[in-house]
Amino acid sequence: MKEDSPELIVQLVVNDRPYRVVVAPQTTLLQLIRDHLGLTGTKEGCGKGQCGACTVLMDGQPVNSCLILAVQAQGHRIVTIEGLEQDGELDPVQQAFIDEGAVQCGFCTPGMVLSARALLDRLPHPDEGQIKEAISGHLCRCTGYSAILRAIRRAGEGNKPRK
Repeated sequence: MKEDSPELIVQLVVNDRPYRVVVAPQTTLLQLIRDHLGLTGTKEGCGKGQCGACTVLMDGQPVNSCLILAVQAQGHRIVTIEGLEQDGELDPVQQAFIDEGAVQCGFCTPGMVLSARALLDRLPHPDEGQIKEAISGHLCRCTGYSAILRAIRRAGEGNKPRK
């Protein structure tokens, strides 16, 4: 940060924990999450909102954190992949990704899982088209998507939306 750059204070809740962070005006939500909070599960892929690797949930909606300035997250609730587990147990979506072998290199996985979680919170038992639409902003270079689709369908079986 340049010495003459103004600093801004951003207050937000990340993974149910309140934070007050001092950032430069050009700091993205992705940078705040990774560099200021040390939550490195959120990945930077393209930096242009085209790959989905940086997806987090903001007030329950999937967003590309590389496209959002940290100051735009002021007062919002953010969930990263680190905040998805509850009481030491993986979220059913995370478990389904493991069970179905939907993880290879893992780079796209956090964003895919969070978008799937948001879908299942909105539509507890989505059909194939709804699943494909929900992950359409995510690029995976390893799995060919079949295992990912199976994992999301599996997570939807007996799904209970998160609070």
